[in-house]
Amino acid sequence: MPVYVVSDLHGAAADLAAALAGRGPLVLLGDLVNLLDYRTRTGILYDVFSHGAVEQVSALRARGRFDEARRVIRERARGRGPEVREEISALARAQCEEVFAALPDPTYLILGNVDSPAVVDELCAEHPHVHHVDGEVVDIEGETFGFVGGALPTPLGASGEISPEALAAKIAGVGAVDVLCSHVPPAVPELCYDTVAGRIETGSEALLEHILATQPRCAYFGHVHQPLLSSLYVGATLCLNVGYFRATRRPWVHHREDRTDGGEEPWQRP
Repeated sequence: MPVYVVSDLHGAAADLAAALAGRGPLVLLGDLVNLLDYRTRTGILYDVFSHGAVEQVSALRARGRFDEARRVIRERARGRGPEVREEISALARAQCEEVFAALPDPTYLILGNVDSPAVVDELCAEHPHVHHVDGEVVDIEGETFGFVGGALPTPLGASGEISPEALAAKIAGVGAVDVLCSHVPPAVPELCYDTVAGRIETGSEALLEHILATQPRCAYFGHVHQPLLSSLYVGATLCLNVGYFRATRRPWVHHREDRTDGGEEPWQRP
């Protein structure tokens, strides 16, 4: 039986339900809610703030001017900060509830940078077929899958960000597995460069070292929406960005025989 792998769902619950048609197992690699979709100009921030404010914030973030972007949001929320935070939290929870209603049995998930650990854990308790498996190793269809959730710190300070040390500890705790699953990519420039944003997103050095040392069959991740390269081999490990699901609407289909000999020289550390 195939295993379906999805990352960066960003609120596309109906598309996920249509793509899977109730089939599982599903491995979900984080970023469940849609705070801001640059392509379609939709998301929670557009629901809460004016279109002009979000466009200004988007332009500043795209140029890496995060402090200025935060100042714009603070100005727009002046005098109503608690109400704004409450509205954003309520909208994010509503999106999460829609996502959980679309998840097949079984689903194994970890968190991305925009996800709330408290909300996800509460919803997992209400949906026993959905398993939050951060830091765990799970046997799925006869293979060991290791799960490492969370994203590395950025100036945005998103709810799903954790320290490099915390991420490295989880990676070490997973140990050697057949399939390694994370939200962020290993620190390989070609996998971390976003061609639309025009910048390198932060990949994990600890994840790369673990792949080099243990050589899992596959390493799956997301986070970078428009990567320069979607896949490459690191040694014998196929490292693959399973895609920005909100845009592609296609899950990656994992089979036990996915591994091949490549056909090109594997990536090596410079």
